[in-house]
Amino acid sequence: MIDRRRGFLALVMLTCSTLSAFAPARADEPIRLRILSYNIRHGEGMDSKVDLERIAGVIRALEPDLVALQEVDRGCKRTNGLDEPAELGRLTGMKPLFARNIPYQGGEYGNAVLTRLPVTAWRNERHPSRHVGEQRGFLVVDVTAPDARKTPFRFMATHIDSRPDDAERMDSVKAIEKVARERPDLPAILAGDLNSKPDSRVLAAFTENWTRTDSSPLLTFPADRPDRQIDYVLVRPAGRWKVLETRVIAEPTASDHRPLLSVLELAGH
Repeated sequence: MIDRRRGFLALVMLTCSTLSAFAPARADEPIRLRILSYNIRHGEGMDSKVDLERIAGVIRALEPDLVALQEVDRGCKRTNGLDEPAELGRLTGMKPLFARNIPYQGGEYGNAVLTRLPVTAWRNERHPSRHVGEQRGFLVVDVTAPDARKTPFRFMATHIDSRPDDAERMDSVKAIEKVARERPDLPAILAGDLNSKPDSRVLAAFTENWTRTDSSPLLTFPADRPDRQIDYVLVRPAGRWKVLETRVIAEPTASDHRPLLSVLELAGH
């Protein structure tokens, strides 16, 4: 009789444990997100080989929820007409979003986002341009977090100007800020290649309203021997986010940038 009771109790405990593993997270639990920023240089590595499967392998290994990709080709001659966003989506099992900022070599060139999370709206915005040359832009993606409340937040992915004169980059700070203020109720993440060092006036302007997820410079460029940080993940408002980890991935070959990973917690309310 005692053995039967013990067996019954063990079965009940196992059943409860199994059910709890599939139960949705409580509404007041923090939401953990893995965010990756990666300038992939159209898949061309430091060895001058274009290898998109290598890029995808780096991404898969990090298991991100959202990826901000810069320097992405679609249908360009130099990458054999490949639809890189679609191919990266296929290779990683993530949903790709892509927007052209310039036509290039018979195709399109711009930024992309890969996401595992549901998208409710997205669009591309163009940065102000003071020069004849490469038009820059930023993707604005509204997504739903994987929690019981389906908490909405905004993910912005960008690549801003690289010229020595930072006037255009300062204009980009204002353009991004204008879009971020459209929905002040939404917590937001900004990720990408800002082409600015941590001690620049561009980063000083960004951090008036955004919080960097790194507490000290993390060297991201050039990939083989990095000596500066120009890639970032930033969040707002600071009170909604907790940074669990931010690190540069030690990948010296796949692109001319190293990827930057941030693991964040978003408070559900």
